[in-house]
Amino acid sequence: MRWIIFIAIYVAIDVYAFQALKTVTNSRWIYTLWVLVSIGLLGLVIYQLSLAGSSRTMSPARMYTFGFFLAVFVPKLVLILIMFGEDIVRLFVGLFAKIGGNEAGFYVPSRRKFISTVALGIAAIPFTSLLYGMYKGKYNYKVLKYALEFDDLPDAFDGYTLTQISDVHSGSFDNKEKIAYGIDLINEQQSDIILFTGDLVNNVAEEMLPWKDLFGSLSAKDGVYSVLGNHDYGDYVSWNSEREKEQNLSDLKNLQKEMGWRLLLNENVTLNRNNETIKLIGIENWGAGGFKKAGDLEMACEGCDTTDFKILMSHDPSHWQEQVKNNDKNIQLTLSGHTHGMQFGIEIPGWFKWSPVKYRYENWAGIYEEMGRYINVNRGFGYLGYPGRVGIWPEVTVITLKKKPKTA
Repeated sequence: MRWIIFIAIYVAIDVYAFQALKTVTNSRWIYTLWVLVSIGLLGLVIYQLSLAGSSRTMSPARMYTFGFFLAVFVPKLVLILIMFGEDIVRLFVGLFAKIGGNEAGFYVPSRRKFISTVALGIAAIPFTSLLYGMYKGKYNYKVLKYALEFDDLPDAFDGYTLTQISDVHSGSFDNKEKIAYGIDLINEQQSDIILFTGDLVNNVAEEMLPWKDLFGSLSAKDGVYSVLGNHDYGDYVSWNSEREKEQNLSDLKNLQKEMGWRLLLNENVTLNRNNETIKLIGIENWGAGGFKKAGDLEMACEGCDTTDFKILMSHDPSHWQEQVKNNDKNIQLTLSGHTHGMQFGIEIPGWFKWSPVKYRYENWAGIYEEMGRYINVNRGFGYLGYPGRVGIWPEVTVITLKKKPKTA
């Protein structure tokens, strides 16, 4: 029944959107191409969905099917919204004609070619953008640099730099050369420390094996530290047994160790510089709503004093809102990821930032500050689901810690 409903809705939208094309041209070749693409895409979607339960990894073929589906379907939604608006106007024109005593009675005017042409032009924007996002956008790495000032930063850490990456989702990758470029970009920042804030894989540890050596080449003076994200636990696939699932998580932890990363599991470490220290805290995933809540802030902060300068690595930014920002533990800086900025949006640096994900997460991309406490939400290094990015590019964050000058 679900398949029947899905196909019926798909066909209805397709037929309605086709009316705009029909108003603009009478070319049978174009009509045929429209029908072939629509039928072919529907067949691919059904085929890939039928395979969804047979694999624990999301294959590039499945993701690209989804990507092309979005690239074709979203413009059709744009078309029908515009056409529906025109049809409402046409209906009212007919009603007014009847009420006004028009001899012809109720008469609905034909669709205007100009409106259909404009609708097709507007629909071409998401079509080309989504295709570009798959071709170029997903590897269009951006280095975003921030300098944050703190009253209580130890003097020895004035100018300390950290590079944050998040949401690798290695099971989605399909271009080793591009990933190598991204890794080189991270190392070129020559930061004092590299911090990874979760979601190394989509579902299973083996997704990381082809990329292990590349990510193992990340290096910084004070090392590479990491935490787990919601996808790292293997919760989104079916396992033959709980033991098999536990082994997968154990394999993922061992992989990070083999890459030279220090995985923090509800614990903290002390970073030293010239006899002064700061605390780096790593918490397991904790997300509001239905997301996994394995994080334990009390355990992670054990041994930390309220006067310590603290950096918290927590995958889901909702954790900052729910448990961190108003906590008496005085955590000055939190680093998160998780949202990907939805991989779609509009950003004009320093002026405008929008994505549909803002209606789900209060903190979804970039730096936020409340009461002198900061969170940075990294837009993610990789991608998931839609194999691309539009407007919200993959990110490498570089944050410089600064001692706030004393006022006279």
